[in-house]
Amino acid sequence: MTEPVRVLYIDDDPGLGRLVARTLAGRGCEVVHANDGEAGLARIASERFDVVALDHHMPQETGLDILPRIRALADAPPVIYVTGSEDSRVAVAALKAGAVDYVWKDLQGHFRELLAEAVATAVLQDRTRREKERAEAEVREARDRAELLLREVNHRVANSLALVAALVRMQANTVTDASARAALEETQTRITAIAGIHRRLYTSDDVRVVAVDAYLATLVEDLDGAMNATGQRHRILLDAAPVEVATDKAVSLGVIVTELVTNAYKYAYPDGATGEIRITARRDGDTLRLTVADDGVGWQGVGTPRGTGLGSRIVRAMASNLRAQIAYAQAEKGTAASIDIAL
Repeated sequence: MTEPVRVLYIDDDPGLGRLVARTLAGRGCEVVHANDGEAGLARIASERFDVVALDHHMPQETGLDILPRIRALADAPPVIYVTGSEDSRVAVAALKAGAVDYVWKDLQGHFRELLAEAVATAVLQDRTRREKERAEAEVREARDRAELLLREVNHRVANSLALVAALVRMQANTVTDASARAALEETQTRITAIAGIHRRLYTSDDVRVVAVDAYLATLVEDLDGAMNATGQRHRILLDAAPVEVATDKAVSLGVIVTELVTNAYKYAYPDGATGEIRITARRDGDTLRLTVADDGVGWQGVGTPRGTGLGSRIVRAMASNLRAQIAYAQAEKGTAASIDIAL
């Protein structure tokens, strides 16, 4: 060791204190003696000690009275309890009160060598603990810096995607061909859905997961505004449980919801009719079941889809990313598409 181990020995016997100091000095220790608990506490408050050796019997108190007060100090050094009592309950009480070790004080003085060994062990354990805490603190700081950086990245990505979506919208407004305009508007809606994930991430306490209920609420609001801007007005109802999913799964989930809701807006209620589109997200054990349903003309996932079929291909691709499949309920009225996602 580059510096001597500083030991505070609290004992009302000054002669014994000198003997302990002599023994520990041979082990590279610097011993400071205090005659009672109050004096020892004062020394600890004003000086640095690597370890405290605390005697049990003192005139006005016992070491068990002083030990809790030492342990209550900020950055308290480890305490070795020294007792001449043959009652094992004293040692047990000291250990329960926070002592790291105890030494029996024998008449022959062999305890001084045992105390030297206990001091060496206590100092090593304390330094190991402090190094571990320091390493853990550094890991936490590095993690916090990484999460802060990741939030900033998500913030910038969300802003960039929002800009792209706005550019696509501007392009759509310049297009006169109805089908081309519709394709651009659908592209803008998809970009907005993914941007919503990144917007949710940089405001989240944990960038590794996304709260499904909060994300879907924001997504529904965006979809409702986008669809209403095209002149289609349907009521979207959301019933989502407070479940968290991994970020990569949330991206696929958001795109699936966007496609299914967009399809329902376009095809479920033809000829100017209006109706409901229901989104539910329920947890069942380790699975999240997502369902998008309507009361429209109905489609059970078979046959040729209306439109270009791009939306259906996107849904299947996103479901494949989630290692799942879209299932369509066989109902007399409307469409109900569900997917089970492993959490």
